[in-house]
Amino acid sequence: MSEQESSSDEIMSSEEEEQQQKEGFSYWNLKDVERGQLPPHIRKQGARVHCKPDAPTNTETLQYSGSYAAMGVDNSLRLDPFRENFRIKVIALDKDKMEFDMIGIDAAVANAFRRVLISEVPTMAIEKVFIANNTSVIQDEVLAHRLGLIPLKVDPRLFEYLSANDTPNEKNTIVLKLHARCNQGQPRHTVYSQELKWLPNGSEFAKESEKPDSKPSTYTSFSCSQDSQPEFAGNPISTMEDIIVAKLGPGQEIELEAHAVKGMGKTHAKWSPVGTAWYRMFPEVVLLDKIEGEDAEELMRKCPSGVFDIEDAGNGKKRTKVADSRACTLCRECIRGDEWENRVSLHRVKDHFIFTIESTGALPPEVLFTEAVKILEAKCERVITELS
Repeated sequence: MSEQESSSDEIMSSEEEEQQQKEGFSYWNLKDVERGQLPPHIRKQGARVHCKPDAPTNTETLQYSGSYAAMGVDNSLRLDPFRENFRIKVIALDKDKMEFDMIGIDAAVANAFRRVLISEVPTMAIEKVFIANNTSVIQDEVLAHRLGLIPLKVDPRLFEYLSANDTPNEKNTIVLKLHARCNQGQPRHTVYSQELKWLPNGSEFAKESEKPDSKPSTYTSFSCSQDSQPEFAGNPISTMEDIIVAKLGPGQEIELEAHAVKGMGKTHAKWSPVGTAWYRMFPEVVLLDKIEGEDAEELMRKCPSGVFDIEDAGNGKKRTKVADSRACTLCRECIRGDEWENRVSLHRVKDHFIFTIESTGALPPEVLFTEAVKILEAKCERVITELS
């Protein structure tokens, strides 16, 4: 259905409501509805959030199968209608950000994807920092915390989790080295994240041994070099660039070794693969009346998001049209003032979500969403297995 058709339907319903108010409401005026179907106003309440100047209404969703049992309507969520109605439409995609529409889905499921993206999709992050020398003004604990929050550009699916009883090796640990110094007489030196260098052969720091004659051992036990593996051939592990780690004055020095392991955001935010993942309901702007002339120009000025535009209505008249309802931020400026609420109606579509994923750089946003789907699917299978 086009926007003009939906607008005309809204106008007709508004005229009918106004006529009913003049004549007085009567249940005998309600149209007959076949058994097994819902009246139009109830369907609208279930599909749209009505945004009024003071507060939204009809915000609840009813998925209980017996909600409309007296009308012979089964309101339960069924798989076949879900398959027919569910769609994903990619709106914008680049290396770090993705915006797409999820259509035909409940808010609870959309929120489940958001929570999985933030806290359960694993990444690699610095967990242990071995500091050999730090004469900067930053304390060791603060420096280690700053290093842990630097995103690593590496696919976490190539690594295993490191448990408390495991030995750090080439399959579960990434070793990075940082050695920065500001010599006497030089200007202040800024240490950036790209100065962290990957050590594919593992740790170079020797452990302190109780036996002076014994062979020194390091903090990792690599059986082979990581750059000899085909996954890293020509694709060295690195960090996100241009992140300030510290600033060194003349004579100050930092020398350390950082060990990164696999983890999830629910353990610590440094393992979260997204800067943010959020969604909003799709905005729907409906004109209940023909807005022409000076009113059309006033409405266009009232909206700061550019939702409305003016078209030629013929005979030298100008008329308002909805140009981009997606840009609506629900500021409600268009329905403030005298009688504007009766001329413009703002809705949110309950089963249509604008989803945005901003990756930290470890994985592309489309891969993050695919991994979130796999995790949520595994959770559902685990529940089904437990119930059966």
